[in-house]
Amino acid sequence: MFSTGQLIFGLLFFIAFVIAMFFSYRKDARLHQIFYKGNYKILIGFLVFIGLLFVIKIFFKR
Repeated sequence: MFSTGQLIFGLLFFIAFVIAMFFSYRKDARLHQIFYKGNYKILIGFLVFIGLLFVIKIFFKR
């Protein structure tokens, strides 16, 4: 499906992207602690909402 060159390029691009994201996050970590306090509450709320959607889907499927 993909040639060898395409697979190598994709792998190298992925590795470079992950490295760039890692260094970018480390550079901004202090700012994230200041400006994004309480982010976990939003994440938990979002996950609960998605869970409720699945429960409703299963409930109405029966």
